[in-house]
Parts: sequence; structure tokens; C-alpha cells
Amino acid sequence: MNRLVHRSLSSPRRVAGSPVRFLVRSACAQSACPPEVRATRVRRTFLDFFQQQHEHRLVPSSPVRPRGDPSLLFVNAGMNQFKPILLGTVDPRSNMASYRRVVNSQKCVRAGGKHNDLEDVGKDVYHHTFFEMLGNWSFGDYFKEEACAMAWSLLTEHYGIPDDRLYVSYFAGDTTLGLGADEETRQIWLDIGVPPTRLLPFGMKENFWEMGDTGPCGPCTEIHYDHVGGRDAALLVNADCPDVVEIWNLVFMQYSREADLQLRVLPQRSVDTGMGLERLVSVLQGKRSNYDTDLFVPLLDAIHQRSGVGPYGGRTGAQAHVDMAYRVVADHVRTLVVCIADGVHPGMSGAELVLRRILRRAVRFFTEVLRAPQGALASLVPTVAHSLGDVYPELQHEADRVMDVINENEDHFLSSLQQGSRLIRRTLDRMDHKHGVFPASVAWSLHRDLGFPLDLVDLMLEERGVSVDRHQLDQLIAQNHKMAAEHSGARSQLAVGVVSLAELQQLGVSHTDDCLKYEYRVEQNSYVFPACRASVVALFDGRTLVSHVMQGQRCGVVLDRTSFYAEQGGQSADRGYFVRDDLQEVPFSVEEVFRAGGYVIHEVIAADTLKVGDRVHVHLDQAHRLACMVNHTATHMLNFALRKVLGPSVEQRGSHVSADRLRFDFSFKGSLSVAQLQQVEECVNKMVLANQAVHVQEVPLHSAMTITGLRTVDEVYPDPVRVVSVAVPVSELLDNPTDRRTSVELCCGTHLLDTATIHDLVIVSEKQLVRGISRVIAVTGQGASQAREAGQSLLQDVDSLSARMTSSTSTCLNSAQSFAKEVGMVSDAVDNTPIPQWLRGELQARLRSLQRRSNTSVRKLETREAAVKAKAVLDNNGHKDLLVDSVEAESLSVVMKAVNQLSLALPQSHVMLLAHQRHSGKVLCACQVPKDSAALSASAWAVAVCRQLGGEGGGSTVVARGTGSTDDITEALRWAEEFARRNING
Repeated sequence: MNRLVHRSLSSPRRVAGSPVRFLVRSACAQSACPPEVRATRVRRTFLDFFQQQHEHRLVPSSPVRPRGDPSLLFVNAGMNQFKPILLGTVDPRSNMASYRRVVNSQKCVRAGGKHNDLEDVGKDVYHHTFFEMLGNWSFGDYFKEEACAMAWSLLTEHYGIPDDRLYVSYFAGDTTLGLGADEETRQIWLDIGVPPTRLLPFGMKENFWEMGDTGPCGPCTEIHYDHVGGRDAALLVNADCPDVVEIWNLVFMQYSREADLQLRVLPQRSVDTGMGLERLVSVLQGKRSNYDTDLFVPLLDAIHQRSGVGPYGGRTGAQAHVDMAYRVVADHVRTLVVCIADGVHPGMSGAELVLRRILRRAVRFFTEVLRAPQGALASLVPTVAHSLGDVYPELQHEADRVMDVINENEDHFLSSLQQGSRLIRRTLDRMDHKHGVFPASVAWSLHRDLGFPLDLVDLMLEERGVSVDRHQLDQLIAQNHKMAAEHSGARSQLAVGVVSLAELQQLGVSHTDDCLKYEYRVEQNSYVFPACRASVVALFDGRTLVSHVMQGQRCGVVLDRTSFYAEQGGQSADRGYFVRDDLQEVPFSVEEVFRAGGYVIHEVIAADTLKVGDRVHVHLDQAHRLACMVNHTATHMLNFALRKVLGPSVEQRGSHVSADRLRFDFSFKGSLSVAQLQQVEECVNKMVLANQAVHVQEVPLHSAMTITGLRTVDEVYPDPVRVVSVAVPVSELLDNPTDRRTSVELCCGTHLLDTATIHDLVIVSEKQLVRGISRVIAVTGQGASQAREAGQSLLQDVDSLSARMTSSTSTCLNSAQSFAKEVGMVSDAVDNTPIPQWLRGELQARLRSLQRRSNTSVRKLETREAAVKAKAVLDNNGHKDLLVDSVEAESLSVVMKAVNQLSLALPQSHVMLLAHQRHSGKVLCACQVPKDSAALSASAWAVAVCRQLGGEGGGSTVVARGTGSTDDITEALRWAEEFARRNING
């Protein structure tokens, strides 16, 4: 291990080749930052220090959308992209597997999940939803001594922070875990020169870091900075004092937290450090507020230029609404730019829902508090891109698209805001203001139906001196979470811990040989898949490695070789089973197949005893595999066709391949037209008919990346990498890397040998997931044929309906209602049956027209029939102040219209009609009373009568309706009339 030489740092000296030493400026220094103190220079100094002087590999920031990690909404720490290394699951063929010393500046978002700073943004001067995390890592290389020495040298020598302003915390131990104090770290700091009085022990909460409920963890040591100086501030460390702040956390990964909560020593120790750039810059620029640094000042100036209020004043507290709004807008627009550029768009669930909340919060503060015009938020995007674009160039490349997304979402929100504001005003007008409690049901409706963030509802009500019924709202939120959890319902995958994976390596268990998954051929127009015999080399019971498992036990099985494809790259895992050599009639059904650290794990419920060393025959579900191969190759061709038809701006945003269909998400503004859908299908099917060869070749990663038009996604690729090309051999593309004739992608999936096997492709669904991201679902082969047949059948049904509508002028209400119902049934079938999407749009438009025409016909006939019935009732009863009678009708709408006709003829009468519905046996009830009837409301009348009949009713004070049931409608009429008379006469 490379060991650093400790030396006294009380008199910092320049290291050869190191950057100019920074000087921490006092808070009263002039506002203009010297070039060497600007944020870009602070970031560059950090990266250069570790890269150039301590041989760290500079790794780019990963996008803020986590790579294959469903436990996170956003990347919220620098270590997220390195979790596979820490968990031992990294692909040994990937570049990441070679990482030993790494440095980077990571884009992070903390706005949802475990780490959520959204509620605090704006209220203080240091919380952010987006921030940059500076970090250095050691994976099995240096450890505590070197990490501490590097950190101290960078802070005191290179940044020039006075060492008497720094305090250091370390882990004090925890008796419940059997962990003593981290005396090793304490002694390292003493040797560096930190005085004992500034070396402070803290417990688990402050100085023990854990990745999650299980997994790698360990003690940490933190470096804190005193803004004031010239005093003993030890008691203010970790005391929530804004004058003494943590600036750097050094985590020493020594243990793994197991499922039983016990700690096991990791086979490989690692270092994970994190230092927020924004806070470091505020220290170096002598600012108490992150918003007073050059990371934010240009942005705050740009906000002021677009606002209708005075400049930013930096105030906090209950009365600082304007300054809070400045901070909210500045923080949130940075988050929006970074997230949208990385492919996270405002939407309705998960990270997209959080981003929508952030956008709407920013819009409201900007337009209502800062009085900025509509569109001002998007106009800030170039300022953000200029500020961060030197280190994250994708922000500049995507600036125009980001502005479009923000503007579109702002338009939609401002419309919803007006609607929601009206709803709040109406609700407040009806409330009893003595209590000042706003109904939780209305607040939840605003959130669920109009997309209002709940904190926005709170703010709008707070301005009116009202608050939400918090207890009831919490109940509604809990109920919603429960329902969401019940519907998510995915079975958890058997987890294999980092310690168990390390034990496999220590035992000399070789990585799984899964080359057979690619070794198939075509004979007599059929695919032939190889047989596979294998040995059980390891068994995992969910907690640890075991030598055997018993019948009925869920376990993970590692074989020395397998023909199964483990789920990755968006392709579903293979299905199948294996049998023991001596137990051929008992299949061990394989439920899941996944990769971890070079091993393929087959998840099974043991059908019998299974032990390490058993020989097995592996049986692949060949039909399932072939269907996945068809859909995966078709996905590549669809990607190529979309780009060819819609233009080069189309970027893949996700995909999933299963045996029954393929799903493909891509960036595109708006929905595809009928013509575009047809062109994309035609492009794919031309390649299918041409029976083009599918070429696969494994090549060095750097060579593959030279191919123009190569399609990649945000994944960590192995090296060498598989290149999949349609029609043109990969070798020709390498010789002529600018060839754009074909679909060519990096892909680990299983593919066809030629395109003819696809037979046909039909896009059966296309929709916008969120603004700017579209999703298409397609089927192939037999599924495509069935979709086309279903489409033709529905087309014939619609043609038949159109012809009948044109030739028929039905005067019978029942016939018109039956026709309208038939149109609705066909419409439902069109909406829910897999048919070509381009045809669906055409059929839906025709059916909407038919529905309008049939509904108009039904309404006219209902009005005509209601008029006849009203006249008959009037003829039988004459003019009465209270008219209660029965009519023959099958439609509640007809009864309602008849009541309305009678009320027009008898404007001062109380009218109720009952009708016995023959086909259901229900009693239909409708009533209407004069507008000035204070004694009897229509809703009270209908509710009372329908309850008497065992049903329900409701409506307004003037018009109401309901249903019930009775065998004696004469008695029901008598009861209804008596109820009305008692109320009218008092």
C-alpha cells in the first residue's frame, strides 16, 4: 500500500506542481472573488490534487437517474455509481472492476426518499435539492491513514484553510454492536497534528455510515469548519450551529450489515469521502450563505432582472418571503436543468413526480412572489448551463430542449393553478371560519387530481390564515401509500451479500461460464439450442453460503456453467428448469436468473435435497428464449427506424424485452402522427422482409465507441464489449466507422441470426409518458398477425356502425339507446385490444363522431318521450302545488326530463315522479322544487324517499334524483307525498 509521509501542517508549504494556495477570505472582504477562489477553480483544484498528485482515476459524474437501482429516486451521493464495487456485484469484465483509486465531482439530487432536503430549501441559506459532491475513493487500496493525510493536506495546504478553524470528529464506539471507539483514526489525526481538544468523539448517528438497512458500512470521520475562529468551538460541533459546519466526511468501509443486523468484517476495505462543493466554496469565499457565492450570484441577478420586485437581500425568517422565493427559484431551476438534461422529466410517479413538484414550486414562487412573467423560469436555463457547463457539457447541449420542457409544464401548471385557486376560494367561502381548518379531502384532491404539491396547498392556505386538517390528510396519504404498495407487489429478488460473494472468490470458485447462452444455430429453419450439463458449485440460503438445501427451501444456485440468460440490458431472464443426474423425474424450476459479481444466480424452490457437487442437466424453455430473441432484435431495429423517421435527436430512454412484447422509451416532443407510426413500422418490416443477417462481434470498448451512429445507453459496459449490427458486419463498421446504413448497438442480449424470423412487427401502443418522453409497445410474429386481424375486425365493426347510422333515422328510444351502447362497447374494444396504433387513432376518431351523433339522437328522443309523459301526468293531475305521480320509463334521464317539463309548466309546484324499471326491478326517482322553497329541498326529499325504498339519492336544493326498489309503488307514492306535505306545512 502506498503510504503518505505525515508531516506537520501548521506551516503549509507548496508542493511541486500543486495549484496556488488559496486564502480563506473573511466575511467582510470585498465581494468580487479573485479568479483562484471561484467555484470552477475550487472544483478543479480538488480533482487535480487527487488525479495528478495521488494517482486517482478521474471518473465523470453519472447522470442523476440511478443506473439500475430501484432503491433510489435520484443519485444522492457520489458513491451511488460505485455501489456495484462496494457490494461485490460489479461485472469483472467491466472497466469499473479495475477501479482502485477514483476521484470525481458528482451531480446529486436530494429531493425524495431517505435524503430529502426539498422542504428546507429557501428557508435557510445552505440547503439544496441539487448540489455537487466532491469525492475520492479507494477500493481495496489505501485506507484511514492515507485518506486523512490527503484530506488535511488539501484543506490546509492547497486551499489554505487555517488549521485552527478545523475540528475533527471520529466514531466513539457502540456497546450494543460490540464496537469500540475508533482509536486508530483518532491516533492518525493526532499524528497529523490535530490538537486533542479539537478531536471529538461521537456516536452512531454522527459517525457511523451505512449504505442501507443491509450492506457495506463503517465508521467515519468528519472535518468541521468554524466560521468565526479565534475561540474554542468544540461544543458547537454537531450542535446545529450555523457558525460551525461540517465540510468533509471520510467513511471507512470495514463491515457489512447482514440481514440479522450483525456486522461482519468486509474482505476488502474501502474509503468513500464526500464534500459538498457549495459549502466548500462558501468557506473559501468567506460567505455564511451558499447563495452569496459565485455559484448562485449570477443566477440571482438573472432572477432579479426578470422579477417585479427588489434585488435579493439574503434575509431569512418568517417575514423574508421575497428572499426565500429568490433562493427557491435559484435552487430549483438548477435541479430542473440537471435532471431534464439527464432524461428525468416532470411526470406522475417516482422521480418524475418529485421533479414535477419542484417545477411547480419554482413556478409559483417566481410568478406569484417575485412577480415574474410567464416563461421567465425557462429563460434562466442558459445562465445555469453557462455556470455548470464547463464540467457538465450536456447541460449546454440540451439547453433548448430543457427550456421547451419547462415552458410546456409551466403552461399546464398555471392553468391548473387557476383551477385550484378557484376551488380553494369556493371551499373557503363555504367553511366555518371560526375553526379555520381546511378539509383534507379537498387538499388531497388538489394534490391527486391537479398535481398540487401539498406544501404548495399549505402555503396558499397559510396566506389566508387557514390550515389543513393534518390528521385527516395524514390518513389519506397513508391510505394511498398502502394501496400503492399493494399494487406494486413485485416479489423481492434473493439478495446475495458482498461477504458471500467474497467467500466464493476466497474459495476459488470461478465465475460462471455462461457462454452457452450465445451458442445456438439454425437447422432446417429452426433454432437449435445447446444441451448443458453442469455442477452445483455454491448454494445460498438467503443469508449465507451453505453446503446443501432441503426440499421446499428457497435458495440461490450457482453452477459452474449455464445456458440461461440472466436478466440484464432490459431483457427478461430465461425460463426453464434443471434436474439432478440421479433424480431425472424431479425438476427444479428456475424462477429468476440474475448476475452478481461474475456469478449467475439461479433462484429456485428446491424440489428435493440439493447439495454442492451435484451434477445437473440444465433445460432451457426454448420457445420463451426464441421469443425474447425475436423481440430484442426487433427492438434494435425499432430504435434505428425511429431515429431514421423522426430525426437524429431521438435518444433511447429505456427499454424492456419480454417474450410477449417489447417496450421502448425515447425522447421526442409530442406524440407520433399516424403517418409517422406507419413509416416506422414500414421501415422495420422492410428490414424483416429483406432477411438481413444479424452480426455480433466482441471488440475492445474503445474501438466500438469510434463507430458513428452507435447507439448506447447509460450503462457500465464490459471490455471487450459485444457489438450487434444488422446487415453490415461489425468488421466493416470498424474499418469504416462513419457508415450510417444500419442499426448498430452495444448489447449483451441474445439476438436472432437473421431478421426474417421476426416475420412482422406492429406498434400497438404509443403515448407520452411525460412531456418529451414517448413510449411505444410493439408485438412481433404471431402477436403482430393477431393485432392486424383484430384491427381489421374492429374496422369492419366501425364501418358497419357508420353505415347503420347513415341509413337509419330511428324514432324508437330503445333502439337509439342500444345503438349508443353498441358504439360504446366497440369503442372500449378499440381502446383495450392490441391493434396497430395508427389504426387505433383513426377508429377512435370515427367512434367519437358516432358517439356524439348517437348521443344527440338519444337526447332528442328522451326529450320527446319526456314531453309526452309530462303532458299525460299534467292531464291526469291538473295544476297542483304538490304533484307526486308515477310514469312508465326505463331511463332515469327520461324521468328527470319529464320532471323538468312539469316544473316549467308548474314553476311554483313541488314535483316528484317515480318509475318502475322493468328490466332491473329498480324504482327510478326524480324531483324538482321551486328555487325559493325554504321548507323542502329537492335533495332532502329524494334522499328520504330513496332510503325508504332501500336505495340512495342526492342532488341539489332544486333538482335531485335516486333509485330504490319496491313491489308497491302506490305505497311509495303515498309516503313521498306525505313526507313532502309534512315539511311544506311545517
